[in-house]
Amino acid sequence: MVSQWYEGVTLSSELFPNGEAIYRLTLANRGSATLSDFRLGFSGPGRISADSPVGNGSFVTQLSNYTEVAPPPGFALAPGADWSVDFAQLDHPIRHWTDGATTGFLILADGSTRSLPTTPTRLWSKDAAPKRGSMRFPVPAEPPVSASIIPWPQSVDLHGRRTAPSGLAPLGAGAEATAAIEGFTQLAATLFPGEGLCRPEREGGFPVELVKGPGGKEGYAIAFSPDRATLTAETQTGFLYGLITLGQMVRGARSNLRTFSFPTAGRIEDAPNHGWRGCNLDVARRFYATDDVIRFVALLAWNKLNVLHWHLSDDEAWRVEIDAYPELVRKAAWNGYGLPIPPLLGSGPERTGGYYSKADIRHIVEVAGLFGVDIVPEIDVPGHCYALLQALPQLRDPGENGLYHSVQAFPNNCLNPGVEATYGVIETIFGEMVELFPSRYFHVGADEVPHAAWQSSPVARELSARLGSEGTAPLQAHFLQRVQAFLAAKGKITGAWEEASQGGGIDKASSYLVGWKDTAISQKLAAEGYDVVAAPAQAYYLDMANDEEFAECGAAWAGWSSLENTYRFEPAAGWNDAERRHLMGIQACIWNEPMTDRAVFDRLVFPRLSAIAETAWSTNRDFARFTALVGTMPNMYGNYEDA
Repeated sequence: MVSQWYEGVTLSSELFPNGEAIYRLTLANRGSATLSDFRLGFSGPGRISADSPVGNGSFVTQLSNYTEVAPPPGFALAPGADWSVDFAQLDHPIRHWTDGATTGFLILADGSTRSLPTTPTRLWSKDAAPKRGSMRFPVPAEPPVSASIIPWPQSVDLHGRRTAPSGLAPLGAGAEATAAIEGFTQLAATLFPGEGLCRPEREGGFPVELVKGPGGKEGYAIAFSPDRATLTAETQTGFLYGLITLGQMVRGARSNLRTFSFPTAGRIEDAPNHGWRGCNLDVARRFYATDDVIRFVALLAWNKLNVLHWHLSDDEAWRVEIDAYPELVRKAAWNGYGLPIPPLLGSGPERTGGYYSKADIRHIVEVAGLFGVDIVPEIDVPGHCYALLQALPQLRDPGENGLYHSVQAFPNNCLNPGVEATYGVIETIFGEMVELFPSRYFHVGADEVPHAAWQSSPVARELSARLGSEGTAPLQAHFLQRVQAFLAAKGKITGAWEEASQGGGIDKASSYLVGWKDTAISQKLAAEGYDVVAAPAQAYYLDMANDEEFAECGAAWAGWSSLENTYRFEPAAGWNDAERRHLMGIQACIWNEPMTDRAVFDRLVFPRLSAIAETAWSTNRDFARFTALVGTMPNMYGNYEDA
């Protein structure tokens, strides 16, 4: 029988903003037995500085945002007593409740662990409840438009009013129409199970005739009559987007009978403003199961977003099954106490994490294709490779005797361009992945390589001498150029973050770069001739908080962005025509460090994702109209803030 002596022990944390930030963790013993001979492990997005003074305790070990501390020697925590340990220095200020420790556990003398109830970090002297769940936007009694459609189409001219149909009965011949009907049927069932949004005419489905005609790659037109609609498009994707528009109109009218209407006449003509309308999803920091990913892809499609940039590896974990290197998922897909990768970002002492089998990936890619979403995989190299190197330590230079840290405080986390074996391993991994992802694009990361990387590596210094260069950036450029050549031979265009332009850059003719720090960098890259996807952190990073209030969840290193700020943001303001020709489109980014639970995900991502979708699609934007309609849009998990 497991001893229950630790019952009644809880962990809480407070921030004391009194000029010098004091971060305090308090272990409370409300049980009936004395605690002794233990250590405390905890993690969360916030990181204790490695050289922080520790009050009433001492560091035992630390990796990035995982910290382990011990009480003073001989310390015992009696029933009813508290032990507080203070940290005077953090790597980044704690600005929101999700920044602090989100998981804590005891480590006992025998090496076993006991998870502790851990309350959200509170701001000293303030007791505001942490905000979670998507913000509510009730449909007004008199909305400015008669139909609920997001993103708003290019041209809407609707007349008449009829009772909202129970669902849609799409009919059409030809491969494009047939595939679009299949995709829409599965999409509706994924997002709205049990609603019968797609149903036969005999069950009350409103007839929608799909007719092949002009429309371009993604455009469509809908003509309404009292008893049917005619949807004209040129491609499968165009047909699908027309059906999504009709589906939104039906759902809006049925759930808001006195406000929205379904027309008996008129016409909608529509096509996107940008070709690349994307969203990055980080599954390395927190794992999302196959069903979660499929639902998220469906939400992208419902917003007429067409790219999932799938971030599959990072310092914290590796998520893809690779036949040639099974140790990648055996060792690097999991976090836990005593494992090669400890608990991070609020994971507990238990073994947590996961990975996608090749069968999982093929299934997700197939469903995404039906939904009109292109999945672009990302394996982040040469930086952000701590997890990969834990699984494949043979890729390190044994002669490297120095220590460097990434901005997230991972030590020596970069693949070494001077280790020749690295290229064979990467080509093997990428070769297996190319078979899984039919996209034209393959993203290789290339961000946040520390300036001090490889400086104490003899093989890296030797490579620098051969190249006639100095510093880290030219070494990264050499590495990326070799990787890009391999991908080009496989028919792929190399994607990377903006840092891939440094040190000599990569071939512009077969690459695109994602600008993330600000729009000025994206504009500069476009001026240099790179094709660019704009994803500026200050507006399009959806891990940033909605507001500066401490009770909000999310990160703050790039600031914060309200729904209105995100909606009104102009990613290409001030660009000239030549620069705009290199703008492929825009992209939201979801980094999962602060996503402590599903309700936090919903609050941070929705409805800002729809705001970015409307920027990506529409040239006719209106914030008042958007807020009147966005309450009809679904979110990921169905969590909404308290009314």
